[in-house]
Amino acid sequence: MGKRDWRAELRGHFDNIRVLERCQAETVDQFAQFCEFIAEPAFEILADELALYGLKSRHQKTRTPDIRFIICFPGTKEDQFHYRISLPKNAVELRLKLTIKERKTPKAEYQSREEAFLPELEPAQVLKVDKEEVILGVIEHFRKFCYESLTSPD
Repeated sequence: MGKRDWRAELRGHFDNIRVLERCQAETVDQFAQFCEFIAEPAFEILADELALYGLKSRHQKTRTPDIRFIICFPGTKEDQFHYRISLPKNAVELRLKLTIKERKTPKAEYQSREEAFLPELEPAQVLKVDKEEVILGVIEHFRKFCYESLTSPD
């Protein structure tokens, strides 16, 4: 077996670290673009539509790379339903996470669950997602929550 060049090994290691860090920074930038050009406009359209049904809603972006859409209980400002799209820590590609938080009454604890956001998408397709697709995702999860709340025995 030939002698390994430890300097080349060390140089290779630091080159790999730089590549990883660059990928992570690019992924954070891509998530910011997704929020600005797709998620936020979709949430604004949906908020306007929900207002026609007497529901207050809002969206917020946080420092942790995530964006949330929040729907309040009818006739109140109390949060009922959260649809949160986030970029996992140290991600090197746009494989986003979806967290749903919901509660049946303003006094109840939130129930929370996580899943992949649009799992059928390849990371390269996320920036090509249509606003309507994001809106439909929120509606689908909110509708499911409402039906389960209205039909559950407890």
